[in-house]
Amino acid sequence: MSIEIERRFLLKNNDWQKEIKQSIKMQQGYMSVEKECTIRVRIIDNHAWITIKGFISNISRHEFEYPIPVKDAQTMLKELCAFSLQKTRHIIQKGDYHFEIDEYEGENAPLVIAELELKDEKEQYPKPNWLGEEITADGRYSNAYLSRHPYSQWGNEQL
Repeated sequence: MSIEIERRFLLKNNDWQKEIKQSIKMQQGYMSVEKECTIRVRIIDNHAWITIKGFISNISRHEFEYPIPVKDAQTMLKELCAFSLQKTRHIIQKGDYHFEIDEYEGENAPLVIAELELKDEKEQYPKPNWLGEEITADGRYSNAYLSRHPYSQWGNEQL
């Protein structure tokens, strides 16, 4: 069984931009956006995956991800995914740790979030100067939520 342990953060400043090792454009859509079970289709370049995630805790989720043909993913995005989003993922390496900085596009711009996958919920990890408030437990910042409720439409009461 595959389990994803992930922490998510807002960013304090743009210092992270000097550390980018790679950038990847992503398109993803959601067939299900429930807290208990999220079903996502993602396309990156000429590759596609379907991912099923199930809630365990605010930090951990079951994650099952399978490659699928790009044509199938394109059809799923168009016909089956009621909600979608686009983002550029920037990769930053800090020692043994791999930070993924998601820079959202369209209605979710100018939101930028850092993600860090860990081996254990209690694991200690680097905290670069650009890492801001932890938002792991705040479901509003999940991709599934953002696909339904774009950041640009949040009112002051949601911020």
